[in-house]
Amino acid sequence: MSHPLDDADPLAALRERFVGTDSSLVYLDGNSLGRPLTVTVERMRDFVGTEWGSRLIRGWDETWFDLPLSLGDEIGRVCLGAAPGQVAVGDSTTVLLYKLIRAAVAARPGRTEIVIDGDNFPTDRYLVMGIAEECGLTVRWLDVDISAGATVEQVAEVVGEQTALVELSHVAYRSSWIADVPAITQVAHDAGALVLWDLCHSVGAVPTRLDEWDVDLAAGCTYKYLNGGPGSPAFCYVADQHLETFTQPIQGWMGNTDPFLMGPDYVPVVGIRRFLSGTPAVVGMLGIRDMVALIDEAGMDAVRKKSEQLTAYAVELADERLAPFGVALASPRDPDRRGGHVTLHHPRMREVVAALWQRDVLPDYRGPGGLRIGLSPLSTSYDELERGIAAVRETMAALA
Repeated sequence: MSHPLDDADPLAALRERFVGTDSSLVYLDGNSLGRPLTVTVERMRDFVGTEWGSRLIRGWDETWFDLPLSLGDEIGRVCLGAAPGQVAVGDSTTVLLYKLIRAAVAARPGRTEIVIDGDNFPTDRYLVMGIAEECGLTVRWLDVDISAGATVEQVAEVVGEQTALVELSHVAYRSSWIADVPAITQVAHDAGALVLWDLCHSVGAVPTRLDEWDVDLAAGCTYKYLNGGPGSPAFCYVADQHLETFTQPIQGWMGNTDPFLMGPDYVPVVGIRRFLSGTPAVVGMLGIRDMVALIDEAGMDAVRKKSEQLTAYAVELADERLAPFGVALASPRDPDRRGGHVTLHHPRMREVVAALWQRDVLPDYRGPGGLRIGLSPLSTSYDELERGIAAVRETMAALA
């Protein structure tokens, strides 16, 4: 069914390029797992029959060996504001964050503290706690509003001469709060600390300018807004100024100076490849290539504009149709501070989400009491969003 906002949307036609968008299913969890592109179906079929099936081991010499770096450069150019040679694809987000955190604290010997907020994604918190214990460091926790996130003022209060690293998320996974990356980075640098940004909930939906903002380190996943598929490999960014001096703790053959020599010594290669460890997931990079190309076609600024408009419409519909049931917005109202998803709070949201899934309406649940609406700008339509909110209202009414 046609929606006037879809009719006026210059990016609306791109929705047709995704698998399943012609069905009645309402998908509001694109910030957890993006829909696949139809071109990716063909790419994977062709890959099995040609690159893998026909070229076999020759594929490493022809394309695959350099794919983590060439795709990293594309992600950097299209989505991150990063010049070539600073982004690599490989490993999971957890493994890459571990590498970067360890590299950062090793690069600040004598400093004893890592700063992180108490509402950061669990993996980030668990890693920081584990590395602090492993390295004899102290964790300095920021107490943040779970409907917002870490602020410049909060970071300024805790960083100091003992701070080795500040590790925060660009977009908060629960609230969608957009942190002030350049300002917080500057505050940390003024204290002599390094900064690591988790971009999992921003890459592909919220533009970054990592080089311009003087960011040291960043990492993010590729199965949300980059539509790489379940378990597709993550990426890491290491600023050029650190590439010759930072070392990562998981030494593997792919990061050695001459990986095919198979010699007795590990000598880290110059450049971003030193942050690779083992054999990269070539198949897992196929879908990422297609989505990055589509974002490039649409333009990252246009994607962000559509994201802002979608989340604004979600807030408008929630205020109008769900607030009478006691549903409250648990995300920033200011679009400049809001990422690509919106969280709605009610004590019975776990039941609501479970009921919605039974009727092919798929938002996400994040406790306590949060229904999270993930709006992937190029695959989510305004009609789909409105049908989803209508289903939430019907479900709330049935539970009342």
